[in-house]
Amino acid sequence: MLASLFIAMTHWDMASPAQWVGLANFQAMIHDPLVYQALYDTAVYAVVSVPLQLGSALLLAVLLNQRIRGQGIYRTLYYLPSVMPTVAASVLWLFIFNQHFGIVDAGLRLLHLPTIYWLSDPRYTKTTFILISLWSIGNAFVIFLAGLQGVPQSLHDAAVVDGATNWGRFRHVTLPLLTPVIFFNLIMGIIASFQVFTTAYVITGGTGDPNNSLLFYVLYLYNETFVRFQMGYASALAWGLFVIILILTLANFALARRWVYYEQPGGRW
Repeated sequence: MLASLFIAMTHWDMASPAQWVGLANFQAMIHDPLVYQALYDTAVYAVVSVPLQLGSALLLAVLLNQRIRGQGIYRTLYYLPSVMPTVAASVLWLFIFNQHFGIVDAGLRLLHLPTIYWLSDPRYTKTTFILISLWSIGNAFVIFLAGLQGVPQSLHDAAVVDGATNWGRFRHVTLPLLTPVIFFNLIMGIIASFQVFTTAYVITGGTGDPNNSLLFYVLYLYNETFVRFQMGYASALAWGLFVIILILTLANFALARRWVYYEQPGGRW
């Protein structure tokens, strides 16, 4: 990290010796329109995909925490996509959303509906990537499942005696005790959403598509590093990402005092 901070204050293209430029790279970031485009694309993706992933993972965990036949099989099936290689999954999505022979557009043609350029039309690209992100909710799902199994049954029994409905038990017993798990998954989800790269790289060929509608921050950082060989500027971009994630994480820790409940004296944080 110290080396990258030093490199961020130099102009270095790897073909010639590094030249000290001080804060020039950080100043260049302020005037770079592609930085703002990358931040916008990443922020939109994060704001929409993280809540959807958390909600979907929690819903699956609640459903599969019930005593049903084949429970272990279902749990395994929903977790498997999380261990699938990201590159292989990205190629799979390329085929699924292909306008000419993809499964999705084949279904639209059967319904006599117009096909859509899911991965090239700026009106749909972010929506498509957000849908793709739901493929890998297995990690959050397993953590939610563990959290649900950690809620004492005695509290549910007491709530039933008091006349609580299923929703009432979930709202007033399960959810408060699950807030530390929700908080953990939220932090990890935000960090992961700001580091999205592999799927975007494979699907767009590393370009972020012609309209830059998928120019995520790390994809732009990669291009500056390994396509344009602007090592100094890329290091500055990396430190910019570090600061952004740090600020968001600290802000979430500050807000957590208002809603995260810990089972200890004093109740909340």
